[in-house]
Amino acid sequence: MRDDNQLLVLTHLSQLLTYITGFGGLIVPLIIWVTQKDKVFKMDEQGKQIVNFQISIFIYAILCIPAIILLGLGIIGLIIIGIIAFVFPIINAIKASNGEAISYPLSIKFVK
Repeated sequence: MRDDNQLLVLTHLSQLLTYITGFGGLIVPLIIWVTQKDKVFKMDEQGKQIVNFQISIFIYAILCIPAIILLGLGIIGLIIIGIIAFVFPIINAIKASNGEAISYPLSIKFVK
């Protein structure tokens, strides 16, 4: 295994592709994680956290849709989810570049 903080940073920042493509924020980190988890130190741990975070964000966004129709609060929820999904990949990319532990809020552990 090798240390490759740059690839870890790239994996965290690749989540931001969602804002460009609409779906790349899950697919690209997933591909990097699956192909590099046995080759790069900390990739397996951080890749799982990224995938869990992206799946959780997707589920929370889907849950906000009925809340828009029923309560009108779903729009606020979507804005908050959008901010969290934008800010935390950047924060964790910085932490990964410094070799610090990362964490994503509101993540449901689908992949353990």
